Amino acid sequence: MNKEIQEYNDSQNPEDKKICTILSSEIDAFLSEAESKIWHRHPVWFLDGNPVAGYSKLKDSVRLLFWSGQSFYEPELQNEGSFKAAEARYTSSDQINLQDLKRWLDKARNIQWDYKNIVKRKGVLIRLK
Repeated sequence: MNKEIQEYNDSQNPEDKKICTILSSEIDAFLSEAESKIWHRHPVWFLDGNPVAGYSKLKDSVRLLFWSGQSFYEPELQNEGSFKAAEARYTSSDQINLQDLKRWLDKARNIQWDYKNIVKRKGVLIRLK
């Protein structure tokens, strides 16, 4: 696991650390070809320089974010922001459904919008996959 991500996980309270550890382990295992790093102070996984999945500690939960998640058409994921992102929030590690998570990660690999070039395209997203 990426050392910075491990430090991020270790800095959380015990329950949030469990959530973060499960998420990072599963994302690392499923998206083994992805580059992982701390980006804007949160763990994020990239495929070909494009952010696809990550998580962050919010005030009351840990948010799992998929940059192209609105295109997954998964009822368990909630729309986030004005682009194509969708999220799931967890307050307990027991809430993580590994079957759902693996399905979402498969979709994150295969359904992507081009966030890497969003600034160059002045906020216009183009579907990559």
